Amino acid sequence: MQTGVSLPEVTFHTRVRDESIEGSNPYRWEDMTTSDFFKGKRVILFSLPGAFTPTCSTYQLPGFEKNASEFRDLGIDDIYCMSVNDSFVMNKWAQDQNLENVKVIPDGSGEFSRKIGMLVNKDNLGFGMRSWRYAAIINDGKVEAWFEEPGLADNHNEDPYGESSPENLMKHLKAS
Repeated sequence: MQTGVSLPEVTFHTRVRDESIEGSNPYRWEDMTTSDFFKGKRVILFSLPGAFTPTCSTYQLPGFEKNASEFRDLGIDDIYCMSVNDSFVMNKWAQDQNLENVKVIPDGSGEFSRKIGMLVNKDNLGFGMRSWRYAAIINDGKVEAWFEEPGLADNHNEDPYGESSPENLMKHLKAS
């Protein structure tokens, strides 16, 4: 992805909490589009190989959650975490991580990740198709700044992390 490029229009199949539904699973399906998430807002989007994975759960997601108010002070309206996982997994991970500020987006079939060139095969880890780790500042649906981990490749033996870290995005926003 390059600066100024518009995000592809994709429909994300999400599960949202609905208080009108009784029982232990008060969620309903709601389709959301790229425009629903990104139009008219300046947001951070970061994507990672999978929910519940070590780097994602220990550093990247908690770092964005912890620094959400500082990101807002720097002009960010929302922070979205995307992964090639279904909505059930993403919602459970958000619950497990006690998220209050970061919102999760399930790219269950990897359509969004594929359309932006970030879908990679991770069969070597037993994951199948997943997103390469990246982050972006998106302004009204267009890429304002792009932060991609080095070495984009199928079955990469490492999981690089640094370019897409909350600290790196914070540094960029403060310098802008």
